[in-house]
Amino acid sequence: MTGERPAAGAPAVVAVAPEDAKIVTLARSARLRAHTPRAGTAAAQGAAVRDTDGRTYAAATVENGDPTLTTSALRAAVVAAASSGARQFEAAAVVSDAFPVADGRPVVADLAVLAEFGAGVPVLLAGPDGVVRERVTT
Repeated sequence: MTGERPAAGAPAVVAVAPEDAKIVTLARSARLRAHTPRAGTAAAQGAAVRDTDGRTYAAATVENGDPTLTTSALRAAVVAAASSGARQFEAAAVVSDAFPVADGRPVVADLAVLAEFGAGVPVLLAGPDGVVRERVTT
């Protein structure tokens, strides 16, 4: 998986196309519906995916008392899309206060779920303000 980060000292903003801005907006909205009663809003994530037919699917984190059973927003969005028949994706977006690993990227397992449907899918990583901070690919 590869990533695009701004140069040292440059603002942490990645330009996005209008169609990608739409999935970031969907992911921001989904984040507001996250179920994170234990970890609170800091753990809440929203995600959206767009399939190759242009259909979009959004989902939020669903926390469980057993952390290994918590469903991430990206996994939930991919599952919703796959359950509706999607088999290829054009793009995905994840909105979060903080991504659950030290370098700011989503958990590798979450990207692997998306990668199951094809390599090279761009994943936009945005803050709660909707500003895209990084772009990685499956």
